[in-house]
Amino acid sequence: MSGFLVGKASEIAEGDKKIVVANGRSIGVYNISGEFFAIRNTCPHQGAALCTGITTALITSSGPGNFEYEREGEIVRCPWHQWEFDIKTGCMIVDPKVRTKSYEVTVERFDVSIKDNNLYVHV
Repeated sequence: MSGFLVGKASEIAEGDKKIVVANGRSIGVYNISGEFFAIRNTCPHQGAALCTGITTALITSSGPGNFEYEREGEIVRCPWHQWEFDIKTGCMIVDPKVRTKSYEVTVERFDVSIKDNNLYVHV
């Protein structure tokens, strides 16, 4: 596996993200409640920079006029057409078969690492 040093875990505050370019791939690294997740910064719909969209909650409803906000900070909304993706899995909310690439993330001492067969990124 190849590697790419991004920075320290402390550089990505809880609820924040950092967009990095590693081996020509733009990747969003998110800190959700102290856990790190990474997804490709490309919307599969038309190629927008997905991770530049807003990070939000999942909005659910049990009926008209009743809205609940769940999983705060775990959903990213594409800035072009508002498609929503689960940051933890890369899957689209309304159709989980549509997805952006997600990367395995580990924390080693103070460094966060993103892994996949062709990429190994340290934060």
